[in-house]
Amino acid sequence: MRNAPERAIFTVVRHESGWAVEHGGEISDVSIDKEVAKAAANKRARAAQDAGKPCLVRVTGEHGFFNAA
Repeated sequence: MRNAPERAIFTVVRHESGWAVEHGGEISDVSIDKEVAKAAANKRARAAQDAGKPCLVRVTGEHGFFNAA
């Protein structure tokens, strides 16, 4: 089994009265709008990916896959 590089995980979480991005125990990009926080997490993940670091974006309360009917 090979050693896979550790992923950077950016999680959109509830924060006070809004949403924020959590990464490595640090909170950033606080917003009242969940979509703004999601966009910020994706922007940070893209920067990490461009720097050669595998990454993942998680959104608290959203999981699974949806099938279009």
